Order: sequence, then structure tokens, then C-alpha cells
Amino acid sequence: MDQAARLEGEELSRTKSRSVKRLLVGIEEPRAFAVFEGDCMSLLSHMSNDTVDITITSPPYCIGKAYESQSTTTKDFITAQKEVLPEIVRVTKPGGSICWQIGYHVTDGTVFPLDYAIYDIVRDFREINLRNRIIWTFGHGLHSSTRFSGRHETVLWFTKGNSYRFHLDSVRIPQKYPGKRHYKGDQKGEFSGNPLGKNPGDVWEMPNVNANHVEKTEHPCQFPIALAQRLIRALTPPDGLVFDPFLGVGSTGAAAVLEKRRFVGAELNLRYAGISIKRLEQAKLGTIRYRPPDKPIHTPRPTDAVAIRPEHFKTEFTNGVQENCEVCFEKIGSKENL
Repeated sequence: MDQAARLEGEELSRTKSRSVKRLLVGIEEPRAFAVFEGDCMSLLSHMSNDTVDITITSPPYCIGKAYESQSTTTKDFITAQKEVLPEIVRVTKPGGSICWQIGYHVTDGTVFPLDYAIYDIVRDFREINLRNRIIWTFGHGLHSSTRFSGRHETVLWFTKGNSYRFHLDSVRIPQKYPGKRHYKGDQKGEFSGNPLGKNPGDVWEMPNVNANHVEKTEHPCQFPIALAQRLIRALTPPDGLVFDPFLGVGSTGAAAVLEKRRFVGAELNLRYAGISIKRLEQAKLGTIRYRPPDKPIHTPRPTDAVAIRPEHFKTEFTNGVQENCEVCFEKIGSKENL
């Protein structure tokens, strides 16, 4: 590299540095947000230690999606996570949270749970503790004929230190049996449930963002805004700073703005970054279309057309299942190989 090119590169670096610093200064007010159009490592390099209340993200799985470049192996995934996770730990406040939403890497029908790899990396940080392995389950998705169809992903919730924020009352859900009473003891006959609702547990059923979902954009792998909303409500203070290093089309950012938190995120794909900025602006104006976290899962009425079983489904149903099993046995080789 000649001297002129080197100076040009240094000036570009200084300009970028100033732009990032200006971007970060602009997120001091509630519901303020900033989107960095570039690599998250560049943004992280300008972020101070102990400043983020919660990171919520879903990193690229390295399964060959268009936005993943040439990264297609679990080795690629682990290498990328080993680079970014130490920086995430550094910028997280003591008592802050790190929430990594992750699924599976599937190669030739063999499944690798990516949350195993994340835990294996993070466990080396002595100040980081795993609090929950949350199962996000959804009723619809791709159908498999050679294994059980995948209908869940996970959220690993880590905290930095042993003293951390967890505001359960903000995320309670309706009791299944609100009329249940104590059957013995001093409170016998009194209602036993919490009037505010029950703990949602660590298995969360929320529809995934498929083609008919109100939040669907052109991004192929969105998680619902409601998923991030529940985490933000429970784990951050009212003026907290939310961070997403792999922003995509801005679901985490939209959730942060809707919950009146501050937000900063990074997105390498400029088209997705543009969509995320638009969605965050809509969230701030109150015009964004999204599925509220407390909306019940739709159950069709028995008289709805989609709930009525066709005649050919009713006849020989048991035999049909048996016939399908016999086809599976032929593909595998024999029943003894199961």
C-alpha cells in the first residue's frame, strides 16, 4: 500500500470513528434509537465498558442464507461467536443481561444445537451466569418426512454477576385455574393464585413470523417482536439501553422503542438496515404493525372450514398411519434399525 492510500484509509477510519461516536451520543433520551449500518465489531469497538442493560439478538446460523456470505459450517458459526461474545460481555453492565436467541444447524439431516456452542463459549467468563434456557415454541413451520418437524428454538438468558434485574410482575400471564383455592393450612379455602397472574415459565408459545404474520418483511429469519418485548419488560429498567449486534430488520429495536427503552443496533446488510430504521420510526410514532405479546394463540372454531376434517381424512385413518410407517421402515431398512 502506498503512502497516499494509507493516509486515505486512516482518514476514512477517523471519519467512521467520529460518525459512530455521534451515533452513540444520540441515544440518551427515552425511546431514542440509533442504527449503525456496518459490522457490529466496528460499533462495539467504540462502545464503553458496562453500558448496555440487555443484548437481545439472533446471530446468523451459518446455514447458507443469502445474508450469510460464504459461512456454511458450525466451525464458521463458532469462530464468529468467539469473536463477538467477549465484546458483548465487556459492554454489558454489572447486573445486565445477554439473551442469545438461537436454533439448529442442520447438515444432511444431522442436527447440531447451536445453543450448546454458545454455552460452551460463554461458560469461560467467570462473571457470566446462565439463568434460563428458554424454549420458544411455535405451531407452524417446515414439515419433515425423515425426522420430527422442528417447532422450537431457544433463548439463552445470561446475567453479568449474581445481582441482576428480574421484574416478574411485568410479564405475568393469566392463571390457568384462577378459581383454585388452598385445600389445607391457615389459608384453606382462600384463592391460591397470584392476582397479577402466573410466571410464564421457560416454555413460551408465540407464533413464528411466517408469510401470513403481520410483522413479516422480506427477511427470511425474523423472530417476533413479542419475544423481545417480554425479555425487555422483565430484565431492563425503564430507561435501559437495549443492544442488538445482528439487527436484521429491527425486531429487537422495535420492541425496545415500544417499551420506551433506548436502543442501538448494527446491521451489515444495508437493505435490512433501511427496513429496520423504518420500523423503528413506526414504533416511535405508534404506527408499526405487530402482534401484541398478550394476544392469545388463535384456535379455529369447530365450524371453521380449516377445522373440518375432509372425508378422506376420516376413513381408514389408523390404517393410513400404519401404511405410512411401513414406508418409513422401507426407507430406513428395517424396524430393528430404529
